[in-house]
Amino acid sequence: MAIRVTIFDDNQRLLDSLTVLIDGSPGLQISGTFTDCLDLNTKIQSSKPDVILMDIEMPGINGIEAVKLVKKDFPGINVLMQTAFENDENVFEAICAGASGYILKNTPPAKILEYIVEVYQGGSPMSPIVARKVLGFLHKPVTEQVITVNSNDYNLTSREKDVLSCLVKGMSYKMIADHCGITYETVRTHMKNIYDKLHVASMTEAVVKAINQRLVD
Repeated sequence: MAIRVTIFDDNQRLLDSLTVLIDGSPGLQISGTFTDCLDLNTKIQSSKPDVILMDIEMPGINGIEAVKLVKKDFPGINVLMQTAFENDENVFEAICAGASGYILKNTPPAKILEYIVEVYQGGSPMSPIVARKVLGFLHKPVTEQVITVNSNDYNLTSREKDVLSCLVKGMSYKMIADHCGITYETVRTHMKNIYDKLHVASMTEAVVKAINQRLVD
């Protein structure tokens, strides 16, 4: 069954280009295209997406506010943010709002398709420059008080700690699989277990908790 993709973007030319790109790719199909996020719930219910490709700068309700609404009412739908600018504030706000990935609009078409599949499979793709900004932010000294929790409290296995350590270093699921000598699907299984044990819902939350609570070396 094809991955259903709904796009929200007020740039009609880009919307048309993405529609042709996605509809012409095996395993993917466009389930809806919209130029604004007004009446968001109705649009999502009518298009029934597996993945939403969301522009940041939208008229009326912007992309970040839209993500919050999506995650509140449709928590099972993954949202991949797309923007023309790697604005630090927008990146972190979108991630905190619940976005599963964040890419730039100048991302090569083949990579966009790859990222859509990755986010559908539970990954958190980011354009390289965005990933560097996120990791740089996460490795800054923490100014607020952080409660240190012993990693044993989470009952992470040694392999799960290895995978989490790779994640903190900015590795993708594919890179983690190669580094640890395991399959991509095994990485996904470990990540699901890590999310459950750490009580988090995204890669970013897992990385933040791992760094703040020193769960990995």
